Amino acid sequence: MLDGVPTDAAVTSSQPSGDDPADRTDYPLSAYGVGDGVADGTPVGTGLDALAEADPDAPAVTCGELTLSRAQLARRANRLARQLARLGVRHGSLVTIGLPNSAEFYVAVVAVWKLGAIPQPVSARLPAAELTALLEVAGSPVVIGLDPGDGRPWLPPGFEPDPRISDEPLPPATPPSWKAPTSGGSTGRPKIIIAGGAGTMETITARSDALRIGPDEVFLVTAPLYHNAPFMFSLIALVNGGHVVVMERFDAADVLDQVRRHRISWLYAVPTLMGRMLRLPEQVRAAAELSSVRTLLHVGAPCPEHVKRGWLAWIEPSKIVELYGGTESLAVCMIDGVDWLRRPGSVGRPTSGELLITDDDFQPLPPGEVGEVWQRPPAGVRTYRYLGAIARARDGWESIGDMGRLDADGYLYLTDRRQDMILVGGANVYPAEVEAALEEHPRVLSSAVIGLPDEDLGNLVHAIVQTDDGSVTDQELTEHIRAKLAPYKVPASFERSAEPLRDDAGKVRRAALRASRLPSSRGLGAGQRDRGEQ
Repeated sequence: MLDGVPTDAAVTSSQPSGDDPADRTDYPLSAYGVGDGVADGTPVGTGLDALAEADPDAPAVTCGELTLSRAQLARRANRLARQLARLGVRHGSLVTIGLPNSAEFYVAVVAVWKLGAIPQPVSARLPAAELTALLEVAGSPVVIGLDPGDGRPWLPPGFEPDPRISDEPLPPATPPSWKAPTSGGSTGRPKIIIAGGAGTMETITARSDALRIGPDEVFLVTAPLYHNAPFMFSLIALVNGGHVVVMERFDAADVLDQVRRHRISWLYAVPTLMGRMLRLPEQVRAAAELSSVRTLLHVGAPCPEHVKRGWLAWIEPSKIVELYGGTESLAVCMIDGVDWLRRPGSVGRPTSGELLITDDDFQPLPPGEVGEVWQRPPAGVRTYRYLGAIARARDGWESIGDMGRLDADGYLYLTDRRQDMILVGGANVYPAEVEAALEEHPRVLSSAVIGLPDEDLGNLVHAIVQTDDGSVTDQELTEHIRAKLAPYKVPASFERSAEPLRDDAGKVRRAALRASRLPSSRGLGAGQRDRGEQ
């Protein structure tokens, strides 16, 4: 019995099981922080100044043809920090940063840290209405990169502080949290997720061993920095003394070129980009030089099995790591390619925290049964707090909305998001499963699967697909899916999209896609087939 949970329930934790404790590197408790008190450790701004003093000419950040050394990054951040202080940034302030991927982005983050403030990244293309709603939650005294439109101070992209402002180190100041990314802005009121760990060198680098991020790492950013994963991992590399190479745009062939040019050792990727790289011409892939890569870590979306296997055949399986864990960091699972080949489809076992699988009534389910994934962090640890939202919580467990199952050994297998599940005549259809099957078709570049209302079955499966040339027919896609999935999972209708269905971070906004189709989808119209055919 575990705190009232039956012993046959699907529960797993990061506590060593006794069978293979050497197979995992657990996240240490210091990776999180435990409250809002005074943090022990070296303020991150002070620590970055020390790195600059120890090796001023070492490269810190590269974007395009621009490389900032450690000393240049420190001096630019010091000057910008003083400018921000003049505009009202104080210890503990949230500072909204809406800059595109660039060296300037890192200067802004470090400047905020040096004041003991908290960087709060958002998209450089965030619509005005969403920015207004977010600032109501954040209360940022200054916005960097975006015009807030409400009279508060802001700095445009490319802003250079007055050169008469000192670029000398600032007094030590420890941010109460080292990051505050956002979530939910595309579907409703935005929420800000303030990390539980303070802005110290020790807290930020505490998880570097578990993530295989060494002090000599050359880290490639291949996704927008306003998303938590590339933001977090790249800053861990920077603070740990590594060299961060930032891509402004995310072209698959250019990723290979960046790896070759900079001898990238740590490659972050989302499954969408991984799939695009696998679809490059054979001569391009054959000429790729990936020997410098020690770690390829993917996160952010379910990885289709054919994409995973394609990469496992391209580079050594031991170099590929998959991570599952929300921005809230309640529980974290990891699995490398070697272990994945033994348990295809798994995202691993917890390296921190605990998992519980339950039905809709919060009754624990045994191993093998799909239910809602509930998480809780290590005892006594506070991993985050929300601004603008309330956690979905029950009896000390929290859910971020994922569905999945655990096997008998505690490995997690995800199915989909709870809110995206489609109920068809009483049967559950998980969009991610249908999308993965669709994207195994050689002409399908991306897809999004949603449920649309049906008077008979409640919902019908509708697939939105992006293809390479538009020549593939609905019938061909239907036959492709029928060979892979049960009849009730086969889309009843298809539509084409000229644009990718996933963003550069691998995210697909199914709720928004569904909402935009409801007013005109009450009969689905042309292309819908009778369910009896399937």
